[in-house]
Amino acid sequence: VVSMTHSGYAKRLPVAEYRAQHRGGKGITGHKPKEEDFVERMFVCSSHDDLLLFSTLGKVYRIKAFEIPEAARTARGRAMVNLVQIAQDEKITTIIPVKGKEGYIAFATKNGMIKKTRLEEFERINRNGKIAIKLNDGDELISVQFTTGENELMIASRAGKCIRFSESNVRSMGRDTAGVRAMKLEGETDALVDMLVVDESKDLLTVTANGFGKRSRLEDYRGQGRAGKGIKAGTFNEVTGDLVNLKQVTEEDDVMLISDGGTIIRMHCDAISKFGRASRGVRLMRLKDGAVATVAITERDDEAEAAAPEENARRRESCRTRL
Repeated sequence: VVSMTHSGYAKRLPVAEYRAQHRGGKGITGHKPKEEDFVERMFVCSSHDDLLLFSTLGKVYRIKAFEIPEAARTARGRAMVNLVQIAQDEKITTIIPVKGKEGYIAFATKNGMIKKTRLEEFERINRNGKIAIKLNDGDELISVQFTTGENELMIASRAGKCIRFSESNVRSMGRDTAGVRAMKLEGETDALVDMLVVDESKDLLTVTANGFGKRSRLEDYRGQGRAGKGIKAGTFNEVTGDLVNLKQVTEEDDVMLISDGGTIIRMHCDAISKFGRASRGVRLMRLKDGAVATVAITERDDEAEAAAPEENARRRESCRTRL
């Protein structure tokens, strides 16, 4: 099992450490990061599998899984900067195991570009990495996803618009290319904030800069063509703030909201109410100053303090008053 935390620490440990337990149990701690950090990605692979590491600067690095040090379940792991030769202003955001896979890597950038490259293009990579996508000045890689060639993709912008389209609308290109237009952005301040591979079994979670959010059904987001203006992913105004992230969740997941001041709040996804696509949602995080900067989905932890959204807190208080 390989895991990576939000702050960029990785470690490896045997699958046997995760012993089978009875249904309904509390589980065991899989990673004990520092207090303000948390596990963001976890997957099972062989120690001899190749891992592709993608950075915010559009570069890709390739290492063997065994190069990530093995550590105890409660250990923090090793910083990515000690595993690959990344620049000071560069951060590894995605790890994808590639053994036995055939397909593509899809990229989305802040300035509204999207690209798809065959997985075989990433077979030979030097220790100091290679260009995975050509970024224009001022642009940044916001999301990297593995696709099969037959998936649907969904992208969302800061202005609260999103598009769902077939990946067949994006032709395959080489590594050192910029891609094609993913979506028409609204003005100079608009930007893409997220891209995901559509999973029909999950709900969509929208979170805004001022801490509002909601779950909604995937069926509410109809398919469209690439490079359009998109449809509304909610109601966004001065109260809610702009859209920060669009994620796919199940009721068994936890969601982490991180403010630009470093405050973190964790809650169970089943505590977040479901609303229609165009609604505002409820307050998930009360901010004294600043805004929500990042949203991450992680495995459920019933032992962690999971904060309920404002609506559920009011209901509990109302029940106490009636009693």
